[in-house]
Amino acid sequence: MYDIIVIGAGVTGTCTARELSKYQVNMCVIDKGDDVASGTSKANSGIVHGGYDCKPGTLMAEMNVRGNELLYELAEDLDYPIKKNGSLIVCTVPGERGKLDVLLEQAKENGVPGCRIIDKEEALKMEPNLTDNTVAALYVPTGGIICPWGLAIAMGENAAMNGCEFKFEHAVENIIKKDDHYEVVTNKGTFETKIVVNAAGVYADTLHNMVSEDKKHIIARRGEYLLMDKELGDYFSATVFPLPGKMGKGILCAPTIHGNMFVGPSATDVEGKDAVETTQEILDDLAYKAQHSYLTRTKLPMNKIITSFAGLRAHLPEHEFIIEEAKDAPGFFDALGIESPGLTSSPAIAERIAGQIQDKYHFPEKDNFIAKRKDVIHMEDLTLEEKNALIKEKPEYGSIVCRCEMITEGEIMDAINRPLGARTMDGVKRRTRAGMGRCQAGFCTPRTMEILSRELGIPMTEITKKGEGSNLLVGKIKED
Repeated sequence: MYDIIVIGAGVTGTCTARELSKYQVNMCVIDKGDDVASGTSKANSGIVHGGYDCKPGTLMAEMNVRGNELLYELAEDLDYPIKKNGSLIVCTVPGERGKLDVLLEQAKENGVPGCRIIDKEEALKMEPNLTDNTVAALYVPTGGIICPWGLAIAMGENAAMNGCEFKFEHAVENIIKKDDHYEVVTNKGTFETKIVVNAAGVYADTLHNMVSEDKKHIIARRGEYLLMDKELGDYFSATVFPLPGKMGKGILCAPTIHGNMFVGPSATDVEGKDAVETTQEILDDLAYKAQHSYLTRTKLPMNKIITSFAGLRAHLPEHEFIIEEAKDAPGFFDALGIESPGLTSSPAIAERIAGQIQDKYHFPEKDNFIAKRKDVIHMEDLTLEEKNALIKEKPEYGSIVCRCEMITEGEIMDAINRPLGARTMDGVKRRTRAGMGRCQAGFCTPRTMEILSRELGIPMTEITKKGEGSNLLVGKIKED
C-alpha cells in the first residue's frame, strides 16, 4: 500500500510530488498520458504571471503571488529555463485608461511588487513595436516566461530522484473509498493508498465526484495559439497583454523562453475534455488579429507561423482554486479549478497541499533529500571551448540530428538515459526541442527514432509519438 498517490503528472502534480518527496513516504504519481506534462501543462502560454489581475483576497491571488516568487527561487536548484522579462498590460482606448488604475490597485492589494503605470512615450521606448494607439500601460516587472513542460520535467525528475514512482498510461477508472484507505482502479490494475492527491486538471471534478457528495463541475475552456518562427522572437521583449476581459487575459503577443513568438490564446468553452483540436475559424481569427492587432505596430507576417496548437483550462464557475481535503472524504486532497494562473501558482499549490497533509499525518522529514537537479545538456548554451571538450569526451555531441534547433545525438541520448527519461518522440521533443523547429520534425524524425530504438532496446515498430496507439511504423517493407 502507498502512503500517497498523486493523480496527474502536470505541473501541479509534479510540483506536489516533489514537495512531498521531502518526507519519508511511499509515493506514486499516476497519469493516463505517456509522460509528465502530456495534458494541459504542455499546451499553455508559458507565462509567469505577476498577480495583478486576480481578485484581492482570493486563494487564486495568494497562490499566484507566492508561486511567482517560488518559481524564480526553485529554478536555481532545479535548472529549468525561466526569464523575468516583465509584463505590459496595454490600454489602446482613451476611455478605458481608468481600468489600468483598477489593475494597479489590485496589484498593490495582492502584494505584487514594483508595478506602475507608464505613459505612451515610456511604453514605446520599452517596446518600439507597440501600436501607435497605445494610451498607457501597466508595467509588472515580476512577470516572466517559462517552459511549462520543462518545469514539470524538472519537478518530476527530482521527485523520482527522491524515491517517487511514476506510472504512465494508467487511466483512473474509479476510486473506491474504504474505511482507512482508497483503492485507485486503473486500466492496468488497482492500487491501494492512504492518501490521494487529485491533480487531474480538467478531469479533477470527475475524480472528486467519485468519492464526495459535494459535486463539482469543471468547464473545459479551450485556448488556441499560433506559434511563430524565431525570426520574430525579439519582436517584443516583454509579454504584452491587452486589458483583460470576462473570458480571461485576452489574446496576447509574447516571446517564448525558447526564442519564438506566439499569438493567443482564444477562449472557447467546449464539451469534450480531450477536445484539443485546433479549429480553422479560430485560427483564422487569431491570424486576422495578429495582422490587425491593437497591440502591434506592424502586421505580423503569416508566413512566419510554424505551427498551431490548443490546450484546455480547467475552469470552475466560481473562478477560484479549490485546494483542500474533501470534507466528506478524509485523506482525499483536491487541487480543483487550476486554470490560469495555475502554471505560476503550481509550486505554491504544492506547498499548500503538502502543508495540509503534514498538518494531519506528520510524516518524518528525510535526512537525505536531494534538492538539486541538472537539466539535459543544451549545446547551444555552451562556449566553443566547452563544446569541443564535450565532443572530445563523447563524440555523439558533435552529431547534429535536428538541424532547425541544432540538437545533437548526445543531447537526445541524455534525454533518454536519465531519471524519468524520454520514452516517446514527444518525450524527446519536450526535453531537447528536437522536432520543434521550422520543419516541425520533417527532417529529424527517422534519426530520432533510431536513437530511441537503440537506447531503449526496442524495435523501431514500437516507437510511438505519444504512447499507446501512436506508433509511427507498422512493419518492414523488406525483411532483413
